[in-house]
Amino acid sequence: MTTGFFWDELCFWHSGGNYALTAPVGGYVQPLASGGLPESPETKRRFKNLMDVTGLSRELFCASALAANEEELLRVHPIEYLAAFKELSDHGGGELGLRTPFGQGSFEIACLSSGLVLGAVGSVMTGQVENAYALSRPPGHHCLPDKPNGFCLLNNIAIAIEAGLSEKLFSRVAVVDWDVHHGNGTEAIFYDRPEVLTISIHQERNYPLTTGAFEDRGSGNGEGTNLNIPLPPGTGEAGYLLAMDALVLPNLRAFKPDLIIVACGFDASGVDPLSRMLAGSSTFRAMTRQVMDAAKDLCDGRVVMAHEGGYSELHVPFCGHAVMEELSGSSVTADDPVAARIAGQQPGEDFDAMVEARIKAMREAL
Repeated sequence: MTTGFFWDELCFWHSGGNYALTAPVGGYVQPLASGGLPESPETKRRFKNLMDVTGLSRELFCASALAANEEELLRVHPIEYLAAFKELSDHGGGELGLRTPFGQGSFEIACLSSGLVLGAVGSVMTGQVENAYALSRPPGHHCLPDKPNGFCLLNNIAIAIEAGLSEKLFSRVAVVDWDVHHGNGTEAIFYDRPEVLTISIHQERNYPLTTGAFEDRGSGNGEGTNLNIPLPPGTGEAGYLLAMDALVLPNLRAFKPDLIIVACGFDASGVDPLSRMLAGSSTFRAMTRQVMDAAKDLCDGRVVMAHEGGYSELHVPFCGHAVMEELSGSSVTADDPVAARIAGQQPGEDFDAMVEARIKAMREAL
């Protein structure tokens, strides 16, 4: 098995400017030591570095990619938004939307981030690799066509999907978003599109507060091709894997995609500062296996993962390493230093039963 890993050092250079947490400096006692957003480069850089140190990188096809060009961007984002983004980026940076500050040069870096996902999709669909991971930064799943949102400046996955459809690399594609926050941007872009199935598993009412309801199922020709799975704070590994088995996998099988793209956020981690879930590296490994098994049956194993959130510099590298072990079939491992802690904090039988009842109710309502 050949697994692609698309990354570029320049993506680590994207800056949120002079921000502390998600409010401008002045709203808190003092700026963060990192001088920017919790969406910092360190989680991603340490993910790549851990694979270099363990030797897993040497088993992968590692590459950068061309930045997304204007034609590719315009399939998703209007020229007015792109022009405003480029203008501000060229003159020191600023903010165009909610919680999306950026610094000098971030327009070009965001285009490269989208390009990494484009490269991953292209390499899988042309048979260069069997599956692939794009270490995309800035992330993309919150970005709307005309408005950045939640650290996301371009919708990387949507740009890659539109390019693949235009180039006839595939005709049906499914997005499985397990970032802990609702993938509202991807949902909005494809809400009425029958050729794109969007599924989001997320902590309910985390971010955004007003999106991600189970009842939102798509509209028009896209009715039934959007599925939100909001889970309560405190859901652990058992709840995530049950949601995959009972809701995600049956919908993938019914849809029969030519490609599965995973919006791979690691912020459901039990030690993530921006969520209250209890997923471990073992959870992400198991969900990766579930998706790969489904893809083997449905689309010749074609899976692309695009990096989204994840804000624990300690844990993201080990969650990412676990995913890459599974994706590549490697025997190279990295012992997770907080695995025992997260395992010991898993919810009890009563809570698991409540989550199971909620998932069963969602399944019966479909």
